[in-house]
Amino acid sequence: MAAIAAAEQGVSTILIDKGNKLGKKLAISGGGRCNVTNRLPQDEVIKHIPGNGKFLYSAFSVFNNYDIIDFFEGLGVALKEEDHGRMFPASNKAKDVVNVLLRRLDELGVEIRTNTPVEAVDYGKDSHTIILKEKEKIITKTIVLAVGGKSVPHTGSTGDGYAWAKKAGHTITELYPTEVPLISYDRFIKNRSLQGLSLRGVAVSVLNQKGKPIITHQMDMIFTHFGLSGPAILRCSQFVVKELMKGNRPVQLEIDILPDQKEPALMDQFHSLVKEQPRKSMRNLLKGMVPERLLDFILEKAEIAAEDKAANISNEQLRKLVAYLKHFSVNIHDTQSIEKAFVTGGGVAIKEVVPNTMQSKLMPRLYFCGEILDIHGYTGGYNITSAMVTGRVAGMHAAWEAMGS
Repeated sequence: MAAIAAAEQGVSTILIDKGNKLGKKLAISGGGRCNVTNRLPQDEVIKHIPGNGKFLYSAFSVFNNYDIIDFFEGLGVALKEEDHGRMFPASNKAKDVVNVLLRRLDELGVEIRTNTPVEAVDYGKDSHTIILKEKEKIITKTIVLAVGGKSVPHTGSTGDGYAWAKKAGHTITELYPTEVPLISYDRFIKNRSLQGLSLRGVAVSVLNQKGKPIITHQMDMIFTHFGLSGPAILRCSQFVVKELMKGNRPVQLEIDILPDQKEPALMDQFHSLVKEQPRKSMRNLLKGMVPERLLDFILEKAEIAAEDKAANISNEQLRKLVAYLKHFSVNIHDTQSIEKAFVTGGGVAIKEVVPNTMQSKLMPRLYFCGEILDIHGYTGGYNITSAMVTGRVAGMHAAWEAMGS
């Protein structure tokens, strides 16, 4: 996006990539379908970028999520809207998004150098020098660093850009995984009692040390052999990571399995069921309310045998049952590595970057965009939106500075 924006201003543009082809990360995003952006209103989009999203307001005034939609549709990629405003190519193929960008680069005459690792960047007053691994030197008026973070390294984002940013005098804030599966050493996880079980529309909360919720997300989740994953877990993960970074271990996660029902109403409902069908076993009475494996697990926790008749269940057992359904607790001891995360938290400090141009405040003729910046959002098209918007703005302004010198 940065290269296209620069070339559209009429400057000579080179795109250098150490990988053997462009757009690898884009091609696997959204499960191979590529969630190109999100159609929610601008304020909502920024709210879904909890890692310094407000920094993007200036860039959004130049190019925003609706402009991304127009950009792709203008190039012939029909988009469709799915739940929560997520925009996908109508074909469901990420490669259509990648191919149209490659075609646009070609139309604009951008010189593409793949399999071209960069060894170093030497900064000067009127120009910068890019030194390639093969020792070739490229002298350029301006540079845009669009090299990603440290997540999903097999696509090429291995954190190379941080050293080049540091050399220009920039601060790199602490790097950490976000949108990452969580690890628990709780006995039921280690025993794999619930492994592979998916829960739909549950409310997952991250609790602070005082047991108060820091954040709650109501979405789907899954129990895994190592802990927890799925959309609700990924969204909560950065808040877990920040607690772990403070030394608060383990971090308690609470799952409300029936978030649309209040505790007293649930208690009343159970009392009514018991009264109406006293001869039925509790397991049969509650069948269909939650997945069977989870029901068996919770009944055991509440000290209710599967075959226990409803008439024989005490108030205390019912209270325990309701408590487990509304406050299912999991201790989180760690997260998967930054390499296994979908998104990198931390990066080039945004206070050192001009928000409406993406230009370095410390080094003339240097620009940043995408995940190298200390900006991160939830999954759902928000990180790609941030990358596309900052890429567009960086490319335009880098071109204008090159033309003006």
